[in-house]
Amino acid sequence: MKPRIALFIGDPAGVGPELVARLLAASDATERAEVLLIASRASIDEGIRAAGVHYDVTEGGGNPALVKWRGVDAPAFPAGQATRDNGAFMLEGLTTGVALVRGGMADALCFAPLNKGALRAGGMNHPDEMHWFAEVLAWTGPCFEFNVLEGLWTSRITSHVPLKDAPGMLTVDGVADGIGLLYRGLQSAGKRAPKLAVCALNPHGGDGGNFGREEIEVIEPGVRTARERGWPADGPFPADTIFVRARRKDGGGYDGIVTMYHDQGQIAMKLMGFDRGVTVQGGLPIPITTPAHGTAYDIAGQGKANVGAMRNAFALACAMGAARRGA
Repeated sequence: MKPRIALFIGDPAGVGPELVARLLAASDATERAEVLLIASRASIDEGIRAAGVHYDVTEGGGNPALVKWRGVDAPAFPAGQATRDNGAFMLEGLTTGVALVRGGMADALCFAPLNKGALRAGGMNHPDEMHWFAEVLAWTGPCFEFNVLEGLWTSRITSHVPLKDAPGMLTVDGVADGIGLLYRGLQSAGKRAPKLAVCALNPHGGDGGNFGREEIEVIEPGVRTARERGWPADGPFPADTIFVRARRKDGGGYDGIVTMYHDQGQIAMKLMGFDRGVTVQGGLPIPITTPAHGTAYDIAGQGKANVGAMRNAFALACAMGAARRGA
């Protein structure tokens, strides 16, 4: 059976409506999955207009099927504006998507880009949607964002914190847990025995302690601890070569990289494929994916949005949803 995907239109003031319209206009989306579309009628109409496509969305049936929820009759939102109203709309839409997956009516949640400023204006009291999801799901275990680009996954041990604080936040157990999260995340997408590499913190991997001792005292013991727990990984490797090593095509490459801080992995991933990257809300009890880019307010409603990352996020949600259904 096809997986069922709860697909949320994201920020209606951004490029989300256009991206979803472009995604659903291609027959392979509905051939791949049964789509439960969480959107307002106004946002669907705006997305179809901006994308220049034509198809029908049926409420309560068909594929895609428009979900009956509190926001389905919401009025149109001004393009390119982060307001309390579109923030509240997004929070309600995400809540609806989570409920569909938790209730067994969908296998995974995929959403178009969100605007954090609007989310906070609308009532989100969290640094990002990852922490919001954890609270809604009553999840107290470890969770991190994974970034995915064409088969290469990355995660990070520290995330939305000042860079000066990141070294002091690294612990042996934290490194091991981060490796375990990425290992299990890849397994949830169908990779039975993923190969992982771990990134060093300091230049040249610390150069034997000359440029810092975190590799010796924290990261290497964390890698050993992860292996003992059944999550094999290699490293740490210097940050300036780890992505070259991971992308080798001779059998020596890697499926995933664990980095130590936010931009250590994000810069490389976005340089390699800004319009194709996907974010996975990793470690949570349900599969959740989204494009790695933002709402692009500057081009909202103009028919210029690139659907590549949205298409990849949807495909990954389908893979993770199918794996979850078959588990």
